[in-house]
Amino acid sequence: MNVIEVKHLTKEYQLGALTTIKDSLLNTLKRLQGKPVTERKLFKALEDINFTIEKGEVVGIIGTNGAGKSTLLKHLARITTPTSGEVIVSGSVAPLIEVGAGFVKELTGRENIYLNCSIMGMTRKDIDAKIDSIIEFAELEEFIDTPVKRYSSGMTVRLGFSIATSIDADILIVDEVLAVGDLAFQRKCFDRMEDIIRNKGKTVLLVSHNIRQVDRICSRVIHLKEGRVVLDADASEGCESFYRESNDKITQDAEKGGHSNIQSTGELELIDVKILNNEGNEISEIDSGGPLTARVRFKLLKPFEFLELYVGTHRSDFLYLSVANSKDYLSKDSYEAGEYEIEYCLPSFPLSPGVYSIRFAALTNTGRFVFNGESLKTFFIRAEPGRLMNPAWNILDLKADMRLIG
Repeated sequence: MNVIEVKHLTKEYQLGALTTIKDSLLNTLKRLQGKPVTERKLFKALEDINFTIEKGEVVGIIGTNGAGKSTLLKHLARITTPTSGEVIVSGSVAPLIEVGAGFVKELTGRENIYLNCSIMGMTRKDIDAKIDSIIEFAELEEFIDTPVKRYSSGMTVRLGFSIATSIDADILIVDEVLAVGDLAFQRKCFDRMEDIIRNKGKTVLLVSHNIRQVDRICSRVIHLKEGRVVLDADASEGCESFYRESNDKITQDAEKGGHSNIQSTGELELIDVKILNNEGNEISEIDSGGPLTARVRFKLLKPFEFLELYVGTHRSDFLYLSVANSKDYLSKDSYEAGEYEIEYCLPSFPLSPGVYSIRFAALTNTGRFVFNGESLKTFFIRAEPGRLMNPAWNILDLKADMRLIG
């Protein structure tokens, strides 16, 4: 049974500043006189979107910023209307789109619970039965009778999330709200979402940039790009497609931007960074678990009695993964002015498919950075054919054995 049907949904917005009353009157006069009027450009946030969602499905809506994700959810939550097409929703909807946006700042937390739950259709009796659990989950027992205007942003979103997930609706629409509050509260939010999905059989639509969460929670993914559906598939396939698109963009941006993450005193000049294969040829891809060789060529513009060199790797989110320093591997620690090359070799780089980068740093014996650079060279790790390599399932691709006993 379909609980959501989206048919040829299109949403257009006019670009540019809002038209003033004066401009509107002048444009009307021009039309009456038969003169041309400059119209603002139309932007299609959504274009000819079609899909259906069955009762109990958990669907992730993914895409880069500006893809149309939030606009789509607002249509499903009946917050906005389409330019053309139609959206049919069967059942009650609890939208978690802007957590805490409906709070009246002058009212207390308790008063806002009653107000928001009433707006969502709950009776006074139902609210009375749930209010203690709402307050407890939000961890606001001490402040619940304080006006919301005195709450921190974290307290506000905790209360908003607790209210929204306490409403017994048929369809839950979630837009980036699993990242509210501190890490401990985020864990609580994630656990509550899993409980709603696994144990209560609700239909859920989830927008999140955390693709690992999407792959874990959702059974299906709709991938939007520039307002259109580019893929509607099971979660693993959809997330893999998004990873590939994101990695391609990271690589392109890195190639265009050059060495953008560099801090240098001017005493060391970076000449080149290369990824090499066993034959010494430059490459841009390696197999997961395969060898990695990075060669850094640089020029010292003055002699150094002591210089410690670091070469390592990091992910696209700048999580440092590995490093080696010359103090541990080389007997040389003094350098004359001139050009040098240093190689960083790993017999195995067992990381999941994705985009990774080389970093390089040079420090004096006092710990002063002469040079510190990140994203100096990007490279891609490809999956081994026939193996499950969805990055949402693992970061390390460690070789293992598995045996069935009994």
